[in-house]
Amino acid sequence: MPRYARSEREALADLMLSVGPDAPTVNEGWTVRDLAAHILVRERRPDAAGGIVLAPLRRRAERVRTQFAARPFAELVAQLRRPPAWSPVSNPVAHELFNTLEFFVHHEDVRRATAGWQPRELPAGLHARLWRQAAVLGRLGLRRFPADVLVQAPGYGELSAGRGGQRVRLVAAPGELALFLTGRQRVARVQVDGPAAVAERLRAARLGI
Repeated sequence: MPRYARSEREALADLMLSVGPDAPTVNEGWTVRDLAAHILVRERRPDAAGGIVLAPLRRRAERVRTQFAARPFAELVAQLRRPPAWSPVSNPVAHELFNTLEFFVHHEDVRRATAGWQPRELPAGLHARLWRQAAVLGRLGLRRFPADVLVQAPGYGELSAGRGGQRVRLVAAPGELALFLTGRQRVARVQVDGPAAVAERLRAARLGI
């Protein structure tokens, strides 16, 4: 079984060292150091990681993330390369399931913040896995959007979501849709067809978890 999560993790770590801790990322206000610290909270501090998705716990998660970020950058990247075997999201059994989308997206968070970036040619197997995971997020993230949203990944699948109304269609390769549906619309190369106002609202919507 291809280890896409592992290869994306290693590529991200290499890129982080290449661009340095103060390089920007797609995540507004975050440097590469900040992103590395975020990943370590998710993997190594389950007592604080809930704050990544749950607003009442966000202050604690941010406090722990800041503590990680204060450590030497080389140490952060070294820990990122070696997830703990006890981690709920990164143990050997769970790693590919929980981290393929996670590390693809964070790899692109760094790649697409640099000048002259271009989309990568991804293996079909990685596209297929990204589509399966992004489709779940799409159904959740778009369920309250005030339109009939059709998401199409040619050759991989499609889904319908939204509360109904005017039709808008998203078409792209799974990797680009994964970025769009996790809230990175401004750097995702996705074709958006539909009424201009609805399309613009979708491009500005807060998506992801």
